Formats: sequence, C-alpha cells, structure tokens
Amino acid sequence: MSDVTAVNTLVEKYSQLQQEIGKVIIGQQEAVNYTLFSIFCGGHSLLIGVPGLAKTLLVNTISSALGLHFNRIQFTPDLMPSDILGSEILDETRHFKFIKGPIFSNIILADEINRTPPKTQAALLEAMQEKSVTIAGHHYKLELPFFVLATQNPIEQEGTYPLPEAQLDRFMFSINLEYPSFEEEVQVVKNTTSITEQIVNAIFSSEEIIEVQKLIRKIPVADNVVEYAVGLVGKTRPNSDKATELIKKYIDWGAGPRASQNLILAAKAHAAVHGKYSPDIEDVQAVAIPILSHRIVKNYKAEAEGVTVKEIINALF
Repeated sequence: MSDVTAVNTLVEKYSQLQQEIGKVIIGQQEAVNYTLFSIFCGGHSLLIGVPGLAKTLLVNTISSALGLHFNRIQFTPDLMPSDILGSEILDETRHFKFIKGPIFSNIILADEINRTPPKTQAALLEAMQEKSVTIAGHHYKLELPFFVLATQNPIEQEGTYPLPEAQLDRFMFSINLEYPSFEEEVQVVKNTTSITEQIVNAIFSSEEIIEVQKLIRKIPVADNVVEYAVGLVGKTRPNSDKATELIKKYIDWGAGPRASQNLILAAKAHAAVHGKYSPDIEDVQAVAIPILSHRIVKNYKAEAEGVTVKEIINALF
C-alpha cells in the first residue's frame, strides 16, 4: 500500500473510530482527538479533570475501539512499585517465578497518578520511556503498542504528590476535560440511566496501530513548519532573545526540546487524520496548547493576576 493510500485509509478509519467512541462518550471531542493523536504518535497523555467527567470511561472506550488490551491501576499513597511492575514469588518447586504486574498491557490507565509517592510514580518512568521494565536484574520488554494515560484530579491537592517537571515532560499531551454543555449532559444522563448498553466495535488492531505510527513518522514536513515549531517553543523561554514581554513577565521556565519534537509529531498526526499529506503551521497551532501547557511554569505574578497558560500560549501565535 502506498503512503498516500494509507493516509486516505486512515482518514476513513478515524471517522469510524470517532463514531464508535461517540456511542459511549458524549462530547469531549478535543479530549478524544488528542488522546488518539498521542496513541498514533506513540506518546503518553495526562488527563486532567474533576471527578465524574468520564476520564476512566474515555480510556476504556478508546482501548475497546482500538482493539487493545487495557489495565487500570488505581494509585494510592500505599501503592508500591512491585504492585505495578510485578514481583518474584517462590513457587511450589522452590524456584523463583516472576508474576507480571498490570503494567504488562497495551493501555495503562494510571488513575490519580499524583496520589502515590514519587518512588511509585518513578516505577512508570522506565516503562514509559524505554517500553521495558527491569525486575531483580531481569529485563522484560513490554508488548507493543504501549501507552500510559494518566489522570489527575485538579481539585483536591491535600495528601498528593505533584509530578516533577522531568516526569511531566514525558507526557506528550496534557488534556483538560471540561464540564459538558447542558445538551450533552442531558444526553449523558439519558444514556447512563437506561437499560440500553452500547457495544463498541474494534476498528483497529495492535498491528495496524504500529503501522499507523510508522506512517505518521514517514510524513514529510517542510523546513518552515519545523522552524515555526522550534521558534514557538523558543518563545516560551524567558531568557531567550525570542521571548515576548508577556513571557518575560509571567513565565519562570519555558518548554524544552521534547516540546518541539512532540509539536511536529502531533502536527503530522493532525494533518494525516484530516487527509493532508504534509502538516502546515495551522496543524502545529492546533496541537500547541495541550503539548505546551504542562511544560511551562508560571510565576507568582501570573497566578496572582489569574493569567492562564492557554492565554499565554495563544498570544505566541
């Protein structure tokens, strides 16, 4: 199959995918799209939203529609790294046997990741970056494709362990889930309080997703688009000569090189699902907010004046 045909096929299948997910998830279109982009690019996503906005249901539905195996890990203050990765036990023949933990799956929902101490959060790091885990000196490869979709509740911060910037940077997207509109909430209530159960059909398989990931990386990008993405990230750094007055006034730390890489990858995915064979500057702008928002550190002045990260990023275009 030629790359052009593959892109056209992806557009069709992406439309079917949205229809299947839409059977269960009402609204939240941006969150669905960004989560799918991160999967098509081989990245990980952080879902931020108050309780009851269907974060867990969203991940579960997407894994069903993609034909992938799904595991949920509920993070708690007493969760240990071995609870995620697995551990060695002494079997009946008095030999050590490795019992795989929930990390051995295609999609991991790390529910309320900021509720667990740093040593357990760090247990995900090797898995996220290297797609493998090391236990008792043994190296285990994870089954591909592999994605971590973590959730955070922005309200309750008591007894939580905020993710350090180095770990936040490993998430490709930071996706904010908003409250549904009145009409959407009416539809949600109707759907969830009746006896009817929606069946989500698998549109992709794990092999097809790996092929899509290869296709996304093959898409050519013009130099001016790459330069625009790198320039956009450069503007977020207060000490840079490209930084705007707004950045110097409200930002302590800007985004690193991973942001530039992810902007181009996500722009390729955005272009591909819209039937374009190469991304342009509009594709970069379409994915900029969820990619940059968790990589920019606001200062006290921005917090005091109620300036949002979204407003700061939009001012850079």
